[in-house]
Order: sequence, then structure tokens, then C-alpha cells
Amino acid sequence: MTDRSVPDIIFTKVDEAPQIASASLLPIIRAFTAPAGISVGTKDISLAGRIIAAFPEKLTATQRQPDDLAELGELVKSPAANVIKLPNISASEPQLMAAIKELQSQGYDIPDYPADPATAEEKEIRSRYDAIKGSAVNPVLREGNSDRRAAIAVKNYAKANPHSMGKWTADSKTYVSTMSSGDFRANEKSATLDQAQAGAARIELVKADGSAVVLKSGVNLHAGTVVDTTFMSARTLSQFLTEQIEGAKRNGVLFSIHLKATMMKVSDPIIFGHAVAAFLKPVFEKHGAALERAGVNPNSGLGALMDQVATMPERAEIEADIKAVIEARPPLYMVNSDKGITNLHVPSDVIVDASMPALIRAGGKGWGPDGKAADTNCVIPDSSYASIYDEAISFFKANGAFNPSTAGTVQNIGLMAQKAEEYGSHPTTFEIPADGTVRLVLANGDVLHEHKVSKGDIWRAATTRKAPIEDWVKLAIERQKEEGCQAIFWLDATRPHDAELIKYVKPILAAAGVADKFQILAPREATRLSLETITQGKNSIAVSGNVLRDYLTDLFPILELGTSAKMLSIVKLMNGGGMFETGAGGSAPKHVQQLMEENHLRWDSLGEFCALGESLKFLANAKGNSKARVLGNAVDAATQGVLDHNKSPGAKVGQTDNRDSHYYFSMYWAEALAAQKDDAELAAHFAPIAKALAENEQKIAAEISSAQGKPADLGGYYHTDPALTETVMRPSPTFARIIG
Repeated sequence: MTDRSVPDIIFTKVDEAPQIASASLLPIIRAFTAPAGISVGTKDISLAGRIIAAFPEKLTATQRQPDDLAELGELVKSPAANVIKLPNISASEPQLMAAIKELQSQGYDIPDYPADPATAEEKEIRSRYDAIKGSAVNPVLREGNSDRRAAIAVKNYAKANPHSMGKWTADSKTYVSTMSSGDFRANEKSATLDQAQAGAARIELVKADGSAVVLKSGVNLHAGTVVDTTFMSARTLSQFLTEQIEGAKRNGVLFSIHLKATMMKVSDPIIFGHAVAAFLKPVFEKHGAALERAGVNPNSGLGALMDQVATMPERAEIEADIKAVIEARPPLYMVNSDKGITNLHVPSDVIVDASMPALIRAGGKGWGPDGKAADTNCVIPDSSYASIYDEAISFFKANGAFNPSTAGTVQNIGLMAQKAEEYGSHPTTFEIPADGTVRLVLANGDVLHEHKVSKGDIWRAATTRKAPIEDWVKLAIERQKEEGCQAIFWLDATRPHDAELIKYVKPILAAAGVADKFQILAPREATRLSLETITQGKNSIAVSGNVLRDYLTDLFPILELGTSAKMLSIVKLMNGGGMFETGAGGSAPKHVQQLMEENHLRWDSLGEFCALGESLKFLANAKGNSKARVLGNAVDAATQGVLDHNKSPGAKVGQTDNRDSHYYFSMYWAEALAAQKDDAELAAHFAPIAKALAENEQKIAAEISSAQGKPADLGGYYHTDPALTETVMRPSPTFARIIG
């Protein structure tokens, strides 16, 4: 259960490695903030928590829990908000179904996920589950725009201790493939609404016979909102994928597809399904009817397909045909070569903003089925942002590998407030059921946009409101003034949506007298200039839209720091509150797997440390709590100590792990508090704690390491048992006794 009162700071309960690590870190935070009269509570926005909250009808009183996400969504609109947000799962359909199954096994009476709802009850259940899928959390909480950058201490450490980089050569055969027509970029239409056009719009499909089907009504649009619509042609997509499979075979490289089936929860699983169907085309041509009867959906991936085939009477023949087709195709980019898990197994396994930077960092290499690194065809179907990866690959082919020890940094100011540019992760994306024309009809009857579409095409609409755009530009002006470095709006004047944003950007910059401080460049050109700039050891600020924010705040941190989990991310909420995000969680599943197998957690909580320091300093300003400022400054010193003494987690058993890192963070935090001169009461309180932690270092380290190397029982994956998790994550009674 989570706290019902509104505490000074809210620490979100999430999923996988960040949540497991919280079982160790949160008690430390509460112990250290309590002497300053600061309350730290939790809100459960985990996948399992959201499922439980959505289906209370048949649960016991102890099993039920409130809708914390909805409550938090209201709080972030208040000046009182002070939220430390850890990375949560943006669930794909397979992840959602796995979480449902786990909860059911734990005695939670929740319904199955209806893949093909027929009755009114099934449709209602499906509607509730669909609201949980994909990027369901961030659009609710992000009531402000993003200021994301590497903390100075983290950047300095990365330069002094550069991570490994793969070797790039000019003859690398790795390349990016993207659609040249028929995709979202090519078909986009965009316009900014005036006052007469505001109100409740509808999206309708006018079929070839003239009948109309309302796909979505009551789409509330405000004056000044930039409204986009577009579609991806299923026919063109299928042709493109077939060409890329053949091209990879011809060029002797791996075939890989890079999507965002989590954030783009409607569109990208469908695109992924097209890739599975294209790769196994001979199998679907021969066994399509049998596979359909068995309920096989290629959108769920090759893994689910193989599980379903294993239950079919035709199993032997179909499995033999699948094996033959895979052997005849180009080798697949692998998620786990040892376990035979391919790029096509699960739609959420290969997420473009994590997979492409990792591949670029590795010298353009991906892992093949033989367990060896190889060049690859990086297929990114929609061309909207594929150019940033294509340009990065071209840059490193020409200039060699990135050098983290001398590089500057790319900061990011991201437009994301009030669901800005939420492409594909909202209820205005559709797989078109019949040939016809999709129209966006405004409240006054105007047809704002229309597209002629075919059955199976993917159509979407997205909006970006005026106030978030204006706030985004002003935030960029503030950041550039503070940094005094290069600043670029990553906007393409030839793209309809970006052209509408530029109409806002230029007048605001001119009115502020800072137009000469900014450049406006298309993503390809901005990528090239930014890489040239940081290669020279200088800094740049990328001012970007929402999706590009997501991509860039993985690409550059992974190159600069080796990970995006160590970024400082401040969301300045538009109504005065603050939200402090703790980096990315893309590697979290592998971390949990290792913990369960050998009780070593390599999750690095550095992002949480950075967010905590900023949250405490924000609290000091918001509530006039001088002790909070002292605590926040001491957190910064402790974070520096963890880096200076190399106490971040290592990858292997026997090395420092997450729990060790938390102990050292506590010791350095206590020492900084004991040594500071601004608050004698805090210094006196923490002096004996610092002394005890230092004197018991060897004993605590031995207690933490004693359980490692053996399997760890958490009682679940999506819904862990609190007591079992605490036992695993707080193995040192000496440490627990000292901090209280």
C-alpha cells in the first residue's frame, strides 16, 4: 500500500531494477531527511500497481489499491508538487499479459486480457487494459517541459574514466534504412487552430460507399494548438520491409528493426508485426489459415508465435518451415545470442532510442546468432527521425570512434508538457478497418485534415498546445543564457509540424532579443553540427520536440557517459511544482535477471542521487526549509564521493553492487552533513552516524557480499513481495541498525 497523505517529497514506486534498488535506497533517504522534518512518501505507478487499481471489483480489501497515477496526475498541476520519478515500464502487450498472469498466480482475481473482445464486457475490460499499455504514465505526469543534462560531477568522472568504445572504420557495412515515401513523415499535415476552430472535434472514416464511421469523438482542441494528422501505408511498409530483408542478405549483414513499441503503443507493435510477417512470409503464405485459427498475431512477436505453434497439431511441419525460412534469410540481430532470442521475438525488446545508441557506441556492431559482433542493416521504417542515426553513423565512419575523455556535452530542452507530440501512444491512432478517407472534423464543421487510406494503414493524430510551446522556448532561452553555449532548435522547416512550431519560435526569440543566440536546423544537420561541436570539447543545447527529446537524451548520454541512466532531468512543472526524473531504465530487465540468478544488482542509482539533491534544494526554496538545502548540498558531495572513490556498481559478482553503492553514498552523505557549518543541529546528529558507518565498513561490506553468487527470491518480477525484496536488498543488519 502507498501513502495517502501528501508528503514533502514523493518517491515513485515503479518496476524492475529501479524499484528493487528502492528497497535499499528509500529507507536511507527517509532516515536522513527525518531530522530535517521532511516527509518522504510513495505513489505506486508500477505496471502491476496500475493493473490492480484498474480492476478492484473482485479483489479483497487488502489487495485493493487506489489509482495513484490519477492522484499524482492532479498533484503535478499544483505548486506543491515535488516528485522524484523513477523510470517505469511502458508496457508492450506481451509485458502486460505477463504481468496479468503473474498477478493471477499471486491470487489477484483480475480478468484475462481479451485479445479479440466480442461482448460489451470484454470490450470494457480491453478498454481498461489499453489505458495501461505503452507510455501511459509520462503523459499524465509531465505537466512541464524537460531540462535534461549530465551533472557536472558525472560528466567530469566520465571524462576522467572513459568507458569503452567500439572501433569505427570507413569500410563498415552498417547502415540505416528508412522509408522514402508512404510513411508518417511523408503524409503529415499540420495546422494551428484559431479561436473559431476550437472545441470538440471528431475523427471519422468515410468509407468508399459513402458511409461514415466515427473513430473518435470529443477530441477537445484549444485555440493555438498545433494539430497534426498522418498515416503510414501498410502496402508501402510491407514492400519496404521485403526490400530491406533482401538487402541485408545481399550485403552480408544482420537484419535489425528498431522501433518504440512501448511509447508508440498503437502504431509500432503493428509495424513490428509487419516485420515478423515479412521475415516469415513463406510460412504465412503456406500456413496462414492454420495460424489464424490458432490465434497467432505477428504483432506479439516470434516468441509468442513459436509458443502458440508448439500447441498446434501442425507443429512439426510449421516449426520445420520456420527453421528453413530463418536459415534462408539474413542472420537476425540478436537480443540474447546464448538463449536464441532474436530482434523479432518480442516487440518491446529492441527500443530504438536505446538500441541504436548502443550499436553506434559499439562501432556499428550488433550481435548475430553465432554470438559474434557483425555489421547490420538498421531498419527504422518511419523517416521522421531516422536521419539522426544515419548521420551519426556517417560521422563516425568518417571520423572514427567518439572519445569520451575529451568530448563536450549535449544538453536537452524538451517539449513534452500536456501530452505534446504524443505520437502513437494515445487514443487517436488507428489501424484502418476499410478503404476510405479519414477526416479530422472540427467543432465548427471545418475539415482540418483528411487522408485517403486503405485497409490496414496506420493513421494517427497528435496535438501540441500553445502554452507548452511558449514555455519550452522560454526555458531554452533561460538555459542558453546560463550556459552561454551553442543552442539549436532541432526543427525541419520542410516538415509540416515543425513549420508550425517555427511560427511560434521565431517571434518569441525576436521579442526576447536573442534570435542571434539560436540556430534552427533540421535533425540531420543538427546532428552533424552537434557532433562536430562536442568532438571539439565544446557544449551544445538541443532544443527539441518530445519524441526527439526521448531519442537525443539516450544517444548523446550513451556516447558521453556510457549510459543514459546517470542524467540529471528536471521537469519544471508549469504551475510551479517540480518533478525530478532519474534517467532511463532500458537495461533494467537484464539487471533483474542477473539479480535473480546470482544476487548481484548492477543498477546504478546515480540518477536517483542527482534527482534527490535537486528535489531537496527545490523543497528548500519552495517551503523555506534551510535544513533541506543543507541536505541537498550534502547529497551533491556524497554523489561526488561515490564517483571519486569508484563506488558505483560493477557488472559482476564480487564487484561493488547497488547495495554497496548505497552504503558508501550514505557514509559520504553523513560525513558531508557532519562536516558542514551551516546547521549545527544536523552536524551533531550525523557525526556519530558518519563515525559508525566508517568504523564498520569492513563488517557491512562482508554482510552485503555474503549472499551474492546465489539465486535471489523476490517473490515475483512485476509484483515483487515486499518482505522478500527487503531481505535481498537490505542484507546488512549492521548498516540498518546504524541508520535506524
